[in-house]
Amino acid sequence: MRHLGLKVRMAVAGTILFAFYMVIATIAWSMTGSIALVAVLSLLLVAGQYKLGKWLAVRSVGAKDLPEDRFADIHRTTERLSDDMDIPKPRLMYAQMGSPNAFAVGRKGSGTVVISTELMQLLDDDELEGVIAHELAHIMNRDVVTMVLGQSVAMLIGWGVYFLVRQVADGIFGWVLAWIASIIANMLVMIFVLVISRVREYAADEDAAYYTGNPEALASALAKLGHVNNQVEETRIDDSVSAMCIFGVQKGLFASLFATHPPIEKRIQRLRQ
Repeated sequence: MRHLGLKVRMAVAGTILFAFYMVIATIAWSMTGSIALVAVLSLLLVAGQYKLGKWLAVRSVGAKDLPEDRFADIHRTTERLSDDMDIPKPRLMYAQMGSPNAFAVGRKGSGTVVISTELMQLLDDDELEGVIAHELAHIMNRDVVTMVLGQSVAMLIGWGVYFLVRQVADGIFGWVLAWIASIIANMLVMIFVLVISRVREYAADEDAAYYTGNPEALASALAKLGHVNNQVEETRIDDSVSAMCIFGVQKGLFASLFATHPPIEKRIQRLRQ
């Protein structure tokens, strides 16, 4: 089985995340007395975040449909890879992002891949194929749904901790304590979500290398993206969209702990092994 170790690590992180959700669901059940209500509200939250997040991501970069007559090669490449991965061809869009990048949103049957004009100008055909395959792998593996679910669980846990603390602490002190506890709880769960995010990037790289049969092309593309993006000071890509891009920018003291992507050097090294 391809990338078995990665799948095991993702399963472990997902199991811990689910355990967190069950704790908060149990607390909510004890407060409302209705497990059905808890389940319905949870599903509505996830569905709302998924739909709104997809729309906002595309809108935030001003993406437009990629004309098939002008970019026939990209459409043919995407269609061929989609057939190989046994997924419907996603909607292809392009945007001026201020830096070379690409991201995927949606799931099988309703996916969208957005490619920056800067990326199309930077990469050659084989490298661009590797990037497209990487994004299609995210759709094939339902990574966007997984990440939205994880973020929703983190939010639910933050809310649950807040209300739980408020049950035992009154007044201004109780409000401050509950607020701090909810932030800490949310942050701890998001660490597990970000572990899943980093694992999914490795898996998408491996899937792209497998379906293109050309791991060196994707490694070369990542090297170019790393070199150029590290010199870019400002882009149209906000933090929420950056988490879905093939190249995510993490800077600062806690970059390695809260990074959505593994170090680009490690990704390149794994592809070239």
